[in-house]
Parts: sequence; C-alpha cells; structure tokens
Amino acid sequence: MSEAFSPWQARALDGALDALARGRLGHATLLRGPERLGKRAVADALARRLLCTQAEGAQQACGACRGCRLLASGTHPDFRMVTLEVNPNTDKLRTEIVIEQIRQLGEWFALTSQFGGAQVALIDPADQLNVAAANALLKTLEEPSQDRYLLLVGSRPARLPATIRSRCQSIEFRLPPHAEALAWLARRGGGDAGTALEAARGHPGLAAEWLDAGALALRAQVRDELAEVGAGTASAVEVAARWTADEQAPLRLRFAADLALERAGELTGAQPQARSGLTAVTAFQKLSAWFDAANRTRDLLRTTVRADLAVAGLLHQWRDACAGARGEAPTRRGTR
Repeated sequence: MSEAFSPWQARALDGALDALARGRLGHATLLRGPERLGKRAVADALARRLLCTQAEGAQQACGACRGCRLLASGTHPDFRMVTLEVNPNTDKLRTEIVIEQIRQLGEWFALTSQFGGAQVALIDPADQLNVAAANALLKTLEEPSQDRYLLLVGSRPARLPATIRSRCQSIEFRLPPHAEALAWLARRGGGDAGTALEAARGHPGLAAEWLDAGALALRAQVRDELAEVGAGTASAVEVAARWTADEQAPLRLRFAADLALERAGELTGAQPQARSGLTAVTAFQKLSAWFDAANRTRDLLRTTVRADLAVAGLLHQWRDACAGARGEAPTRRGTR
C-alpha cells in the first residue's frame, strides 16, 4: 500500500483489489462518502490497476509497464475521464455533467479496447450528472460488458437516481475513528493536530487542509471578533468589511457557524435557567438558528449579493442574540 494513503484509503483500495482478485469487482463501482477523504485518489489507483499489464491478483499497478506509463501521461486510449467541462457558449465551467458527455462515453465504450484489455471510465463528480445525463448513463449500466469498468466518485450520492445506485457496487468512505485520524494527522505534521481535528469535528481531510493553509489562526481571529461583536465592543459593519475583504470570506463564515454550534453544544449541559434569565433551551435555539443563518449567508456569497452587507446583517443578528442572552434589549442598528 502506498505510504501516501491514509488508513481509510488503504482499506478501501485493498477491498476493491481483493474483489478484483476474486473476480467479484463489478462493472460499475460507486465511491461515496464525505468530501476530502481521498475517494478520487482511490479511484485513480483502482483505474491504474485495471489498466496495468503486469500486476496480478490483488497487487497494485506496477507503475512501469506501457499501460501505467500511458495513463500517467494522460494518453491511454482505453481510459476516459468525465468531469465538469467549460461551456463553449459562455467560457465558464459548467456546474453539471451534461448528456452529450455521457453519449460520447457510451460510444467510446462500444469500441473495441485498443490494447485488448480493460476499458476504464471515471466520472467525478458523479453526483453532478444532470437528469438527462443520468438517464443516458443508466443505459450504459444496463448493458455491462466484460472488461468494461465504470468508476463513479460522489460526495452526495443521494443526488444520483436510485436506479443508478442500485446497479453499482459501493465503496463507502466514512469518518475514521478519532484516534486513527489524530495519529494520521500527527504523522503528517504541520501544526496542532488535536486542535485542527476538533475544529473540523473529526474530519481528518478537512483538518489537514486547514493545517496546510494555516487556517487555525484565522479561526482564532474569527472567534475573537465574534466575541467582540457579541459584547458590543466591535462594530458589526467594520468586522463584516474585514471578513469580506478577501477570498477567505466563505471560510470565515464556516468557522463562525461552527463556533456558534460549539457554543450551542456547551449549553446542552447547562442549568435550566441561565444567569441572564434566558433559559438554556432558548439560548440553544437562538444559537442553532444563527448557525443556519450563517450557512445561508455563506451560500449567498456565491451570488451577486453585496457580501459586506449580507455579513453585516448576520453579525447584527449575532450581536442581538448575545445581548438577549445577557438579558439586555437588542441594540438599535447604526454604525455598530
């Protein structure tokens, strides 16, 4: 097993290679589970093995044969990648895989393998097939052929029609046990693995991404500024301007939402009556509602909405919720 693989990736690939060795690997395989757990890397490794001319049984691809070299260079005639493409009419990346791509895939599968071995197609993200494309793919799945393999990668498999999911073998990726995730992060190095894993709520891939990007410092800044806005010592408008001044605005809002959820979780063991007179249940409800509002605002940033105004409104809600928790009347909106 490649040392670059995490333990959960290793288990997934080993299971697929064992199925291949026993002649039990299906025509179509769906690799499914949360984002950032390495599904695509496992799919790539499986594709390499299927096209390798030297590996046997449950071995991984050799990396040196003609098939491995061609695949590494992106010129293997018996491999096809289907992913999001640029719309020629708008010059923008499409947000879905369209029917023409799947029709072309079906035509390619109908051809004879140029090397006389396997043909392998990889669809990623499979959960972004539009309806017409999914219907076209179903026809391909209904006509399986020997040595024709279709690998689908998706983080939201529920978006795929049940008729497609039912025709695929499934490789399920789940968040690993905390100890395993923590040990993997510690081996990678790069920062405080425990703090990162806690911030990512047990998601090692997300924690690794934040460690690599130095995002924990940003999270601490968001925590401090939320506290200042909540206490009324910082202007919601000014903080919103800082949060939306660069491309990190979505990440700041994610951290803010998570911190609100963390604070709400702390209330689950609180006394029924808070010192402010606000019940713990009511405070929990307010924080949970703000968590939802923060995530909605993060989605709004993908639109043409004024980001600074949207975030300022969100922070005003946070300030008012904190004031209510202290038993104070909401502050009138103004410069703060």
